[in-house]
Amino acid sequence: MAGIFSFKCSCCGKQHEGSPSFGFKYPDPWLGQPDKIKEQGKIGDDLCYYTDEDGTHYFARVVVEIPIHGVSEPFMWGVWVSLSKESYEHYIETWDEPDLERVYFGWFCNALPYYESTHSLATDVHPQADGTRPYLCLHETDHELYHDQINGISIEKAQKIAESVMHG
Repeated sequence: MAGIFSFKCSCCGKQHEGSPSFGFKYPDPWLGQPDKIKEQGKIGDDLCYYTDEDGTHYFARVVVEIPIHGVSEPFMWGVWVSLSKESYEHYIETWDEPDLERVYFGWFCNALPYYESTHSLATDVHPQADGTRPYLCLHETDHELYHDQINGISIEKAQKIAESVMHG
């Protein structure tokens, strides 16, 4: 297995090394809220909530890993999922000592570049120890992201996705 993912970018001509890793600072639903709602809610590096006319919405930041064939480190996405109030509160209560036996159901809350709509894909959120962000497993579906998470992607596809993120 190759040690490090590396490619010469077809857009900028630079050599990029290391498996791609991209993250979102906010869940997409947060971005669409008026300032008044955002001011009454809370957003941090790993947790978010706000209340609108539909009720209170809770979010956690997680990691999606996509294996790259022949490369030791996966392609990683830092994304947000929505959680139920019960799951969110349990997640916070066990923050310092995560309940590694507990899996939280969530909905995918970011639109990933390259892929068709990833909004509202059903997920399972798995807490991790030592302050590591939870990892996300997609529920079985006929979506390219699910197939990539299960089967992995080629080095060429990883490059194509990375270039689409870095250069639009």
